[in-house]
Amino acid sequence: MAPRFGTDGIRGVAGQDLTPELALALGRAAARNVAGSPFLLGRDTRQSGTMIQSALAAGMTAEGVDVVDVGVMPTPGLAWLASDRGFPAAMVSASHNPFCDNGIKLVGAGGTKLAAELEIAIQDELDRLSSPSPSETERLPARKGNGLGSVRADPEALWAYADRLARVVEDGARLDHKVVIDCANGAASVVAPAVLERLGIAHHVLFAEPDGLNINAGCGSTHLEPLREAVVACGAALGVALDGDADRVLAVDHRGDLVDGDQLLALFAFDLSERGLLTGGSIVVTVMSNLGLRQALQARGIGVVETPVGDRYVSDAIEANGLALGGEQSGHLVFRRHGMTGDGILTSLLLMELVARSGRPLADLAAEAMTRLPQVLVNVHVADPSHLGGAAAVWEEVSLVESELGGNGRVLLRASGTESLVRVMAEAPTHELARDVVERLVTVVVRELDTTVEADRS
Repeated sequence: MAPRFGTDGIRGVAGQDLTPELALALGRAAARNVAGSPFLLGRDTRQSGTMIQSALAAGMTAEGVDVVDVGVMPTPGLAWLASDRGFPAAMVSASHNPFCDNGIKLVGAGGTKLAAELEIAIQDELDRLSSPSPSETERLPARKGNGLGSVRADPEALWAYADRLARVVEDGARLDHKVVIDCANGAASVVAPAVLERLGIAHHVLFAEPDGLNINAGCGSTHLEPLREAVVACGAALGVALDGDADRVLAVDHRGDLVDGDQLLALFAFDLSERGLLTGGSIVVTVMSNLGLRQALQARGIGVVETPVGDRYVSDAIEANGLALGGEQSGHLVFRRHGMTGDGILTSLLLMELVARSGRPLADLAAEAMTRLPQVLVNVHVADPSHLGGAAAVWEEVSLVESELGGNGRVLLRASGTESLVRVMAEAPTHELARDVVERLVTVVVRELDTTVEADRS
């Protein structure tokens, strides 16, 4: 059976899990089920990207679907192109993962992820095509001659996206101090500095020399230390760190202190509310969002719609509730007026505009926006995460802990959807108390579930 679709497409080790044969079959399956031609194909800077994209294109053209290769492109840029041009798209990227991984994300002609029913149909077709001996009834007649699709390159697509980014903020306030941007040696390495240059924002660029192997390597939103050091050394107003496909961003203030996705959500929610732009009076957060964010929003009279972890769920909840804003602690923020996909470059530009408009340092704004409660997360490796739901003793301990914490903290246990893990998280007024709570719960999980290795206390 072929690898399964997760909340963010298919992902795995390139050449081992995600092979050219699999990409070819997925290209065929997508072409047979997703309406529209041409298909836009983009990729990040991983060494395996061209191999996988070429195989994907071969599968699509074998089914008579034309392909437009837009080259290296941030995921949100490809989603915007799909919406702007009305064509479906596929992105070859593993986001913030190391270079050895890769993935394929499918996007509908509206620039949003495919409906669950359509993904199921594609998965079923992929399973049939990937089986050792598909029956003759499962094969479609081979195309030939002018029945085959074609591939053409569109090197100008990236610059259309750059124009779009610049238009969003070109009439807004401008920071008069330097910023630092970490491009993670990824898909934003060319376009992000170019947009800052066009907007006249003084900037210093880190990690914008991709070589196929260095994407996310000691840099980007998962490795902030180089950004912290550069911001302080440059005397910059702030710094931003993108991930490999530039759909998320984290920030640091002028002192090098982290401003995470929860704090960014608070800043933008309050700003939109004050300007009368917070449609619906609520924002979307995930179960992992810090309790401090919820408390800060409640104090300002702003409601919360909670979803599972995953940008798909955030976007769906924004659309279903007619809201303006939502996001994740990881820095994946969605602004409804600008599209339904998180865009790290866009978020960075809007943050710079907000700080400039306020006339105050980001450090002051972030400190006033919310107070993060200490949060401790432990990953427990188990044989079968699905057994968590039926582990009565675990949930009895959870109820007891929640009662003891009252409204001053919270706990969250969830089975990973992609790994053999149970994630145990606690928030409390002190780090020590949060750690003690997690240790209690981990002990029960280890006792009640079939653990394969020791808990990863990271």
